[in-house]
Amino acid sequence: MRIGLVVDSGCDLPKSFIDQHNILVLPVSIRFGDQVIVDQRDPQRTRQFYAGDAVKEAHDSESIPFTVEQIKALFLERVVVDFDYALVQTVPKSRSPIFSNATDASHAILREYKPIRKAAGVEGPFALRVTDSQTLFAGQGALAAETIRLINSGMKITEIRQSVEVLASQATGYAVVPDIYYLHKRAKKRGDKSVSWAGAIMGNALDIKPILCARGDETFPVAKVRGYDAGVEAMFRHATLSIEKGLMAPVVCISYAGDESRITQMPGYDKLAAAARAHQVEVLISSMGLTGAVNIGPGALSIGMILDRPDFE
Repeated sequence: MRIGLVVDSGCDLPKSFIDQHNILVLPVSIRFGDQVIVDQRDPQRTRQFYAGDAVKEAHDSESIPFTVEQIKALFLERVVVDFDYALVQTVPKSRSPIFSNATDASHAILREYKPIRKAAGVEGPFALRVTDSQTLFAGQGALAAETIRLINSGMKITEIRQSVEVLASQATGYAVVPDIYYLHKRAKKRGDKSVSWAGAIMGNALDIKPILCARGDETFPVAKVRGYDAGVEAMFRHATLSIEKGLMAPVVCISYAGDESRITQMPGYDKLAAAARAHQVEVLISSMGLTGAVNIGPGALSIGMILDRPDFE
């Protein structure tokens, strides 16, 4: 059985990993006034975004996910022929309509795929499963990377599905927010009142950097650190300790809303990399997707792991 993985562009993974494992990416468009940028996890386009002027007003943008019809068309054109079973993993349904759109599209896809496979000379049935990743940014990347490992292990699809359901509940993404005032402006744009104006101003004045956790379809602060570098180092230290204690899956994803080559030079990365080598944990580094950067700000750093508990060390 040919099993394929489909993710949305909010899933932070290196383009080389996506290409190597034939992962299909559902694009998300970002509208800045009259300008629309399509996020397809293309490294060159991502670098242009971070280097351009649009990123300065990213808090005032609007994301446009694939519609039900667009998802249906993409699957009937490519997925139903290339695979016998497709695992679809999306950003949390509380954050975006992608999960609902993919679920609605799946019904039409399963009704209409047979003549397309027959015309392509492909025998046998096609099936798909849509899963809410319940996490964000690099956390979604960690879930996808472990799913690929399970697929490549030769595990049966029923066992993979069961494992992914458990993994999704354990997938955890952390992020250091460089500008709490930006986070306030973005939250205000979305109608979220969790970040007050006074708190944002005070936080910036004191150089306070919140560390957020996205897990179980919830996003909540786990620490507040004075200074961006200190926040980055604290998050890398937590990841290092998590590796040493034992992850639920041997992968750590790291993404940065900017030039990803900076990641390996950040304080604490060397210790994380050494722990990963010692415990045979794969480290995947990528630029943060445009939707991630838009929501938590340019310069944000995210780390994703599969953990039994999200407690921040």
